[in-house]
Amino acid sequence: MPSKADVKAWKAQLVAQAEQQILKLTDSDRFKQYLNTLAKFHHYSARNIDLIYAQNPQATQVAGFKQWQTAFNRTVNRGAKSIRIAAPIIKKLTPAEQKRLDTTDERAIVGYRYLPIFDVAQTSGDPVLSAKDFVKENLADHQNVTSLYNAFKDYLNQQTDLKVSEVPLATLNGAKGYFQPSTNEIVIGGDEPDNALKLKTLYHEYAHSQLHGLKSAFKDRPRAYQETQAEAVAYVAMQNIGVDTSNYSLGYVATWAKDKAVIHSALSEIQQVSNKVIELSDGLTKQLGLQEAPKEPEHDLKELSAQDLNKSYQGLQQKIKQATDSQQKSELKTQLNYVHQEISNRTQKQLQDFVRQNPKIKQPVQDEVKQRQL
Repeated sequence: MPSKADVKAWKAQLVAQAEQQILKLTDSDRFKQYLNTLAKFHHYSARNIDLIYAQNPQATQVAGFKQWQTAFNRTVNRGAKSIRIAAPIIKKLTPAEQKRLDTTDERAIVGYRYLPIFDVAQTSGDPVLSAKDFVKENLADHQNVTSLYNAFKDYLNQQTDLKVSEVPLATLNGAKGYFQPSTNEIVIGGDEPDNALKLKTLYHEYAHSQLHGLKSAFKDRPRAYQETQAEAVAYVAMQNIGVDTSNYSLGYVATWAKDKAVIHSALSEIQQVSNKVIELSDGLTKQLGLQEAPKEPEHDLKELSAQDLNKSYQGLQQKIKQATDSQQKSELKTQLNYVHQEISNRTQKQLQDFVRQNPKIKQPVQDEVKQRQL
């Protein structure tokens, strides 16, 4: 059994490792990797995003051992190494503790424990789908990207104190748009032909308005620092809706200097605004009907004959055995579950029909059933 000192040292090591990974974010590729993690886990705290990134930068969706089983019908693979995240320990305060801490709150965080979670790649079972899977497919249509851009622009004009307007690109001296702090106005090149780039520009300028406006605590950041932050928020927002942004430049985190406090502060600010943008975008995509329900199997199983249904079942079993790609295997298993359920439903119906047609056949009473099982 590890001692308290061992546990404390282990926790400190986890945080130290995360900080070292963050300090390595001095080129675009590493920074993109971190922002990809941020886009996937925006509902986590900055501290836990750092921890997830440090331990598994490729992680896409995480949950605890039991949650994978109960919520997703998946099991953690044998020998999988967990990712550790911090969970607060909340304690009810005594009057003496409230006085010592100078607070009237009845409860307070008194420490953290590090819980094990696992990435979806470390599990097997039913496929995991989220609304973003379907948003991505819908936003491949440029008309839908334009709809989201217009909805976001209308929201900012109608629900915030920002004003968003459009002007011809020719008047912007090569820029795609800008934010004017003195008037709290965002101006976008309205005739930009690339709809995805137009949406990204609006995300970028919105980030400036939130991070570098006149009332912002960060308005005096250096120009390169501000641009990298705004571009980072735009990148995260576009990643969240599944639109490819690989051709867009992010600049270099190295412009912020290799100072731990500065980098952590910058990333924390990026996360705060990214979370806000993601929540707004998710709400708007739902309103626009871009988040569809999961698709049913391509064919109607109810129309298949019993023979064809059995052939389909056997064929899927064979394909699962031959499949080498984990995602493909997972999708095949889902199809197999559909077929299995249809076979089961038909069997139950046949049994019920048989009982109704043969009411004189004596059914075993419960005691008889128990005796046979002994």
